Amino acid sequence: PDQIYRGRFAPSPTGPLHFGSLIAAVGSFADARAQGGHWLVRIDDLDRTREVKGAADTILRTLERFGLHWDESVLFQSRRHEAYAEALQLLRERGLTYPCFCSRSEIAAQGAPGPEGPIYPGTCRAGSRETRRQHSERLRVPDAALAVEDRIQGRIAQNLAAEIGDFVLRRADGIHAYQLAVVVDDAAQQIRHIVRGADLLLSTPRQVYLQQLLGLHRPTYAHLPLALDSDGRKLSKSLAAAPVDPSDPLPALQRAWQFLGQTGAPQQAGSVEAFWQLAIAEWSPRQVPRSRALPAITTGASAAK
Repeated sequence: PDQIYRGRFAPSPTGPLHFGSLIAAVGSFADARAQGGHWLVRIDDLDRTREVKGAADTILRTLERFGLHWDESVLFQSRRHEAYAEALQLLRERGLTYPCFCSRSEIAAQGAPGPEGPIYPGTCRAGSRETRRQHSERLRVPDAALAVEDRIQGRIAQNLAAEIGDFVLRRADGIHAYQLAVVVDDAAQQIRHIVRGADLLLSTPRQVYLQQLLGLHRPTYAHLPLALDSDGRKLSKSLAAAPVDPSDPLPALQRAWQFLGQTGAPQQAGSVEAFWQLAIAEWSPRQVPRSRALPAITTGASAAK
């Protein structure tokens, strides 16, 4: 039922847990537990070429050391291809997708600049004479504004056609795209509340549009501020990015708590257990800043989606 809070944390196993990823984990966990809800963990290992061997296990062990204990079994996206293929087939049968034979360089040469790189110019939308076997599959998007009310960032509106273009649901190498997978998995796990990093704010209208097309429930969204280095880059992109220390979790936990605009007793807690007991009681989403940077920070961020 809708009244049961179900949240999740979905890191990519591209390396150990970093500070930016910890922020997403702490925020989503605190929000779920403060409302007496369930908190799930999903491993975003769709793209096996980016996966670092053993990283998923390292991340899970680190979460446990930080007192971030999940409910239910961990879901691995790499084992969910059939579910994504089924959703894609539903869209395909309704004429909502089409094969695209364009290369990245062709799109870069023809596409207008957008917030996430070149906007796809619609080259293959009306059909293509191309005979190359390898092709991606794109979703036709409407030329209309789609609005989402974010619990932290406020109202965001995006015209998918003008700002993003028809986007990929299955890549040319056969891997299903993140946008499709996350929507299918959130529905399968009955996720009702999504708390994640603001780097995924731009993805939200695409995901909401897919939810509409597939007749799925729309979760509530809350996008947390990103930890940036002194040059304004996401810490995951920073050369100084370093893993959080699972042997000494309390300082990083308290730092993440402070970064999220939270104050009070958890800052003085003497153990991880005491920290969470206090933190869950005191969590206030209203105190989370819309955007925040940590200058000259030495710990990093791995994307958690």
